[in-house]
Formats: sequence, C-alpha cells, structure tokens
Amino acid sequence: MNVVVLCSGGMDSVAALYWARREHRITAVASFDYGAKHNHREIPFAAEHAARLGARHEIITLDFVNRLFASDLLKSGGDVPEGHYEAANMKQTVVPFRNAIMLSIACGLAESLGAEGLVIAAHGGDHAIYPDCRQDFMRAMGDAMRLGTYAGVQLLRPFIAMNKAQIAATGAELGLDFGRTWSCYKGGGVHCGTCGTCVERREAFLTAGLTDPTPYESLAPLPAKPQATAPLS
Repeated sequence: MNVVVLCSGGMDSVAALYWARREHRITAVASFDYGAKHNHREIPFAAEHAARLGARHEIITLDFVNRLFASDLLKSGGDVPEGHYEAANMKQTVVPFRNAIMLSIACGLAESLGAEGLVIAAHGGDHAIYPDCRQDFMRAMGDAMRLGTYAGVQLLRPFIAMNKAQIAATGAELGLDFGRTWSCYKGGGVHCGTCGTCVERREAFLTAGLTDPTPYESLAPLPAKPQATAPLS
C-alpha cells in the first residue's frame, strides 16, 4: 500500500516511519509546525530520517494554532509541566483537536498524492491524557477519512496496542538510531529529563532493557506512574 506517514521527529513517529518502510511504500512524510515549543528541535529529525529513506518530506505550517489555541505545549502557553506522562497535570499540554486537524490535512495530501493509507504513531500510553488519541476518536476519524475520500484512505495505527517500551523495542529491531529523535516538550539545547515526555522516554528505554542514547540535563529519579484510572475527561 502507498502511504503517507505523519512524522514529528519524535521516537514514536520515527519508529512508525521505519515500520512503514518495511510494511508499505512511503509516498510522503508529513510534519506539522504548529508553534509547539519543541517543533524546531524535532522536525529536523523527521527531515533527516525521510531523507535517509529517500522519501519526500513536507513541512506543513499551522501558525493559527499557536495564535488561537490554549495549551502549555505551545510557545504562546505557560511553562511545560514536569512529572509522569500519565499524570493529570499533563492535560496542560493537550492541544485541542490537534490530531483531527493534522489527520484531515494529511488525508487530503494522501489522496492528492495517490496514497491509500495514512500512518500515525498514536499508542496505548496516549489514551489517558489525549482525547484525540483514544480508540473511539480514532475509529470515528478513520471512518471519516475512508468515507470522505474517493480512494477510501485508511488510517493505520501500528502502535495502538503498544506501550512506549514496546515501541522502543520495535524501533531497535528496525535499526532506528533513537539518538536522532527528539521528545522533550521544553525544546531546549538538550532533553530536560524531567518533563512528561522526557520521563516517558527514560522509562521506555529502561523498561525495554535498551541503552538510552539521549543526553539529559537532569537524571533525577523517575516519578511513580499514576495508578490506572478511567481516561481523564
């Protein structure tokens, strides 16, 4: 199948890119610059891996998101919270309806380029915090994409049943250099080591039994994972 891959430059989406290279034919790689504090750090890695695989790379600018939306992930927002990725305070990093906006645009790109599938790296650990990563939303969005295109574009979610450690293991099996990916929401010179995504990244390599190639500003003890509860509303 010819596919377009959503790739931010983070470890999940770059792993999904290499998965797509193994399982399908990559028509294009799409990255979105929407004003997140870390876009300037992660998008160059998406470009690097797309070039490495000989794939077309498109950077799509959504400057209205930073201007109009409320989220501490954005440059226009407040400080990025620290703690575990699944903690309640990480709701501050939710960008309202982000995946719906990106998937809609990428779906139009996919059909325009003759692709039948669209790959997104949403995974099991996203569900508690991000409403637009949950199963009901993704099923509905997949239906909308299929029904709203002549090509019947399919939404492919290879990691939806995986946790971050399993994604790390899969990426390692695919030969991915995770040192050439970016996670930290703060977007500084190096990964901070204490924001939610840094904690999740550190935890993933540790759980997977893999060497973490990432330089961190802080290697403070990892916070405890919150007890499993119903998804945050």
